[in-house]
Amino acid sequence: MYRKEKSIQMKSSASALYNNLSVLPISDKNLTYFTAVHGNTVNMVSASADGLNFSHRQLQSKEGSAAVSASLITQASWCVLPSRVLLVLTSQKGIQMYESDGSIMVYWHSLDALDTPQAQAVFARGIAPAKGQHICVGTSAGLVLVFDVPAKGTNITLAEVLAEHRDPITDIACETCNDKAGGADLVTADDSGVLCVWKVDEDFRLLTKLSAYGVTCSSVKLWAGIIAAAYGNGQIRLYDAVTGALNAEVAAHARWIHALDIAPHSGRLLSGAEDSFVQIWQLSRSADSGAVEVEHCHSECVTDTQICGGRFCDPQGTSFSVTGYDLSEIIRYVQI
Repeated sequence: MYRKEKSIQMKSSASALYNNLSVLPISDKNLTYFTAVHGNTVNMVSASADGLNFSHRQLQSKEGSAAVSASLITQASWCVLPSRVLLVLTSQKGIQMYESDGSIMVYWHSLDALDTPQAQAVFARGIAPAKGQHICVGTSAGLVLVFDVPAKGTNITLAEVLAEHRDPITDIACETCNDKAGGADLVTADDSGVLCVWKVDEDFRLLTKLSAYGVTCSSVKLWAGIIAAAYGNGQIRLYDAVTGALNAEVAAHARWIHALDIAPHSGRLLSGAEDSFVQIWQLSRSADSGAVEVEHCHSECVTDTQICGGRFCDPQGTSFSVTGYDLSEIIRYVQI
C-alpha cells in the first residue's frame, strides 16, 4: 500500500520521546515542515514535495531570551489555529511559542511557579490547539494549561487551568474531523492511563473521565467522536468520545507504542512502536449500529529502529513519515 521514498537527513538524531515528530504541510508553497527533538535542540527541516530540496533550522531550549543548556526539550508541535500557526516547544523549564517557521519567539511561560514536590521532575508535555483561539499544554503536575492566543501579536495569556489529572500529562488531542457536530472537542491523557474528555464552549467542561487500567497512555487522538488511545503494553483502545464506551481493543504492537496519528479526511490511523513496526489502520463507523470499526491496512518494518515519532504528511493519509531513536533521518513513505 505504501512504498519507501528518499529519506530526509537531520542535523542530529531523534531522542526517545513520545510523539517525537511533528509535520506541517504548506500546500501553497509545495513544502512540508518537519520537527524532531534531540536533547535541548529542535531539528527543523523544510522539504520540497519530492524531498530533494530542503533547508535546516535548529531551535534551542530557552528561558526568556537566554539559552539554558541543561533544559531538555520534551516535545515540539505545530498548533494550527483559525488565524495563525504557532510552533510550540515544551521543556523542563517552560513553554515556548514561535511563529510557524521558528524565526521569532512570541511567548514564553515559565514552569517555576508550579507547586511540585522537590523530588518530582518538573516539565511540560502534551500540546494541542483547542476550539477557538486556544492552545493547551500539559504539565508534570497533571495540569492542563489553556492559553488564549490573539489573531496576531504577542499578547498571549494563560486563560484557564484544568486540574482533573493527578499524574503527568502524556498527550493532548483536539477533534480533527471537520464534519462532526457537537460532542467532544479535546481529550487529555496521563501517565497512569486516565483519559479526560472535554467540551469547549465559553469554558472547558468535562464530559467524561475514563479510568486507568494499569498502564500508561502514551499517545491519544480524537476523530469524528472516536478516541484512539495507545498504551505501553502495545494496545490501541477505541472509545466513543461522548459516552466513554470501549468499542474496540487492538493488540497492535509487541512493545510500547510511542506514536499515534490520524488523517482527518480519511480516518486512517497510524501507530508506531518500539518493536520497529508502523501499522496503518482504517477507522469507520458501522452504518447500522454506529459502532466503531477498525481494519488493518498496512504494516511497515523499520529494521533495528525504535520508532519514536510518526505522522501523516497530508490530510488524506496518502503519505507518512517516521523518526527513530538515535536515527538522524526522517523516513518517508508514499501510497502506491
